[in-house]
Amino acid sequence: MLGGALVRATRMEIALKKTLLTAATLVALGLAANASAHDAHACVDSACTMQLLYAADDAAGGGTIPAARLGTWGFDTAGMDTSAKPGEDFFAYASGNWAKNTPIPADQSSYGNFRVLRDLSEARLHKLVEGYPLADPATGGDTARIAAVYQGFMDEAGIEKLDDAPLKPLLERVRKAGSHEEIARLMAARDTFAVTLFGLGVSDDQRDPDRYTLYMNQSGLGLGDREMYLRDNFAPQRERYLAYITRLLELGGWKDPEAAAKAVMAFETKVAEAHWTRAESRDRDRTYNPVPFERFDAYAPGFPWASYFKAAGVDHGSVAVVRQGTAIPKLARIFAAADVATLQAWQAFHAIDDAAPLLSSRFANAHFEFRDKFMSGQLEQRERWKRAVHLVESSLGEAVGREYVKLYFTADAKAKMDELVANVKAAMGARIDQLEWMSPATRAEAHAKLKGFGLKIGHPEKWRDYSGLRIANGDVVGNVLRSRQFEWDYRRARLGKQVDKDEWGMTPQTVNAYYNSVKNEIVFPAAILQPPFFDPDADPAVNYGGIGGVIGHEIIHGFDDQGRKSDGAGVLRDWWTAEDAAKFEAQAAKLGAQYESYEFPQLPGLHINGRTAMGENIGDLGGLTIALEAYRRSLGGKPAPVIDGFTGEQRFFLGWAQVWRTLWRDDALRQQLVNGTHSPGHIRAFAPLRNIDAWYDAFGIKEGDPLYIKPEDRVRIW
Repeated sequence: MLGGALVRATRMEIALKKTLLTAATLVALGLAANASAHDAHACVDSACTMQLLYAADDAAGGGTIPAARLGTWGFDTAGMDTSAKPGEDFFAYASGNWAKNTPIPADQSSYGNFRVLRDLSEARLHKLVEGYPLADPATGGDTARIAAVYQGFMDEAGIEKLDDAPLKPLLERVRKAGSHEEIARLMAARDTFAVTLFGLGVSDDQRDPDRYTLYMNQSGLGLGDREMYLRDNFAPQRERYLAYITRLLELGGWKDPEAAAKAVMAFETKVAEAHWTRAESRDRDRTYNPVPFERFDAYAPGFPWASYFKAAGVDHGSVAVVRQGTAIPKLARIFAAADVATLQAWQAFHAIDDAAPLLSSRFANAHFEFRDKFMSGQLEQRERWKRAVHLVESSLGEAVGREYVKLYFTADAKAKMDELVANVKAAMGARIDQLEWMSPATRAEAHAKLKGFGLKIGHPEKWRDYSGLRIANGDVVGNVLRSRQFEWDYRRARLGKQVDKDEWGMTPQTVNAYYNSVKNEIVFPAAILQPPFFDPDADPAVNYGGIGGVIGHEIIHGFDDQGRKSDGAGVLRDWWTAEDAAKFEAQAAKLGAQYESYEFPQLPGLHINGRTAMGENIGDLGGLTIALEAYRRSLGGKPAPVIDGFTGEQRFFLGWAQVWRTLWRDDALRQQLVNGTHSPGHIRAFAPLRNIDAWYDAFGIKEGDPLYIKPEDRVRIW
C-alpha cells in the first residue's frame, strides 16, 4: 500500500494504549511554535464565521432505510473493552472491541460514526434519485434535473467515449489567455475549472450583520496547506505532487509537461511562503480588513484588479473585506513576477485536476491515485453511484434534501431536540453565573449574547429555487460548470443587500452541525439527529452525552477564542474587560498545551496544533460541561437509574465517547493534523474529559493513572 500503514484494529489499540496516552507523552506542555496554514476546511462561508462540528471527508423506489439503534439503551456495550482501565485509555474502554473488530472500508481513509451516518444518508439519497426517470430538465422540474446529473455521471460508457473532449475547450481558453490581464480574468471565471490566488465570496458582514459584503481569501495551493510546501518532513508529498502535475499535464496534451510542472511547483511554493498560517487565518482580530475597490491598485500593486472584479461579476460592489491583509499584496507581486507560460501551466493543471473525476478513467484514476490513495491512504475508488450522489448534492443539494426530509425527519424529533437545546442553553446561563473568573460587566454581555442565540433544527423553512439552473442530459462537465456559475450568480447578486436570516449553510442530509457567529445561531441538520448522536428512545444520559454534548459544543463556539469576539447581535466587537480576556487566554493556553502533548508514533514529529484547533477543543470541553449540567437538571432532583451496572454519569460520558469512534489510515491522519482545525476523533473521545471533575468521580480515576490531571491543573473555561 502506498503512503503508510493502516491505522486500525489491534494496531490502533496498541498505539493508543502503549504510546499515545502514556505518562511520558503527557509532558512538554508548552505551546508549540509552529502553526499550520489557512483553514478553508472547517468554514462553511467565505468569512469563516460558520464553524463545523466535524471536518467531513470529501467527501426513489418504495420504502425507507431506517437508522440502526445501538444496544438496548442507546450505547453499544459490545463495542467496549472492559479490560482497559478508563484512566489509562478511555477510548479503548469505551470502544476498544469496536476498534479491534471494525475494518476501515477500502473506499475510505478514515472510519467512524460520522461516516456511518454519512453512508446512511448516501444510501437513502441513492434510493431516491435512482428512481427518478430521465426527462427534459428544461421542463421536468427538479426531479428531471437531479436525474440528468445522476444518470449522466452513471453513464460510464458515454464518459469513456467522450474521453478528454469536455476538457479541450477549457484548456483552449487557458492557451488563449496570453497576458497577465487575461489570466486574471480567467482566474475570476466560474464557468471553467480555474484556480485563483484571491478567493472571492459573499457573506454576512461581520461589522454590519444585516448586509452582505464581499470577502477575499488567500488561495492558489494544490496541496492545500503552506506547511506541505515548506516543512522538510513533507518532502515525499512534494515529490509525488510534482509527478502528479507532470502526469496530468501529459494527459491534457500540454507542451513540455515536465518543465511546466517544475515551474508550477516553484510558483506554488512562492505562494505558500506568502500565505498566512492556519492559526493566523482564524484570528478574527486580524481578518477583517475592508479595502475599497479604488484602493486595490495601491494596496496590492501588480495585479489588474478592475479587470478581475469585473470578470467575477462583483464590480457593482465597492469594497472587499480582505482576510489575510499582508498576504494579498505579496500574492499580487508573485503573480506580476511570474511569466505567462507558468501561469498558463498552473491554470491548465488545476483545470485538469478539478475536472478529472468527471472525465474518462485515465483522468479519474490518476486523480484517485494521488489525491485519495497516496495523500489519504484510501485503498479503492468509491463506487460510482456514491460519487454520483455526491455530484447531485453539490449541484442540487436542497432539491434532493427537500425529498429527504419528507421521508426521514419527524415532528417528534424536532420537539425533543427543542427541549434538549432549551435545557443545555439554560445550563449555559447557569454556568455563566457560576464563573468565578468573570467580572459582572463581562457576565452581563455574555448573558445578552446567550439570550440572542438563534436555533435551526432539521431543515430550512423555505427552499432554494433551481428553476434558473440549466441542466442538460449527457453533459456531466457542463452541468457542473453551470451549477458553479449558478451558485456564484446567486451569491454575488446579493452584494450590499439585506441578509436572509432564514438561509441555511448546510443541506438537511448533511451529517454535521455548525455555529454562525454573525447570525449568532446554532444549526442542526436532520441527518445528524440519529443514533448515536440522538435517539428519541435512548437513555437520556446517552442522548445528553451525545447530541447534548454537540449542542453544547455549538453553543460554546459563540464563546470560544474567536466566537467570543462577536456580540449578541453578531457584530464583531470587543465586549470583554481586559482582565477577563487575560484570564480566558491563560486557560485557553493551558488547554492548547494539553492537546499538543499527544503524540502519534506512526507520524513522528506531527502534533495537534493547539492554536489552530483551539476553538474546537474549547467547544468540546465547554460543551460537555454544560451538557452534563443540563443532564443533571433533567433529573429533577431524582437519582439517575443504574443500567447494566452503569450510573447515569458514566453513561453520559460513554455516550460522548461513542460519538467520536474513529479509525484512521496513517496518511489520512497526517492530512487531518496538517490541514484540519479539529483534533482527531479518537482524541476528542477522551481529551476534554480529563478536565471535568465528574469524569474522575464517575470512573474512579486516581493520581498515577496516565490520564490523570491534578485538580489545580485542570482547565476550567466555561
